[in-house]
Amino acid sequence: MRVLIACEYSGIVREAFKAKRCDAWSCDLIETEIPGQHYKCDVRKVLNKQWDLMIAHPPCTYLSVSGNRHFPKNPERWIKRYEAMMFVWELMNADINKIAIENPISVITSWIRKPDQIIKPYYFGENVPKSICLWLKNLPLLKYELKDNLFGDKTSVEPEYIEYNSKKTKSGKSKYSILGKLGKGKGKERSKFFKKIAMAMADQWV
Repeated sequence: MRVLIACEYSGIVREAFKAKRCDAWSCDLIETEIPGQHYKCDVRKVLNKQWDLMIAHPPCTYLSVSGNRHFPKNPERWIKRYEAMMFVWELMNADINKIAIENPISVITSWIRKPDQIIKPYYFGENVPKSICLWLKNLPLLKYELKDNLFGDKTSVEPEYIEYNSKKTKSGKSKYSILGKLGKGKGKERSKFFKKIAMAMADQWV
């Protein structure tokens, strides 16, 4: 199987599929962190290379709803959001039989369509409570077990949160993802995909 991992510099998803003996390539505007098969270019330049599967991680800077507070009275950000949405549309409509688009909670839902599945890293053994949306073409939903049952052992773990003081709740406390420990200016680190979800994709989609 020829697999393209679009908008990935970390090499995490590429290596998960490589472990399943796929001809897997990552593509990003910057170099890959893990040496391997990687295109350093705009992914649209390599979409026509006869891929069987593409998993795409389009940048969420202008797509994520968490950034909506920055848009009022900022026409430049609206332009950037439109360009980001057109990029997603091109990826979704690429001439590739199987496609998965990954993003956090974003305006893709309201501008194009709702995701086929919303998962969280802790469903697959990572202790992060982040919501991850998947838009799928000719691919099954990812399987996981939140608890032991007759059909299989659980794959999930307890999510880890950071508590902080908040005036918005009755208790005076609120919770934030463990990724908050990375601090400000760590967008690149936050954008790295989760190894155990990548392994689940390779296990279930090959």
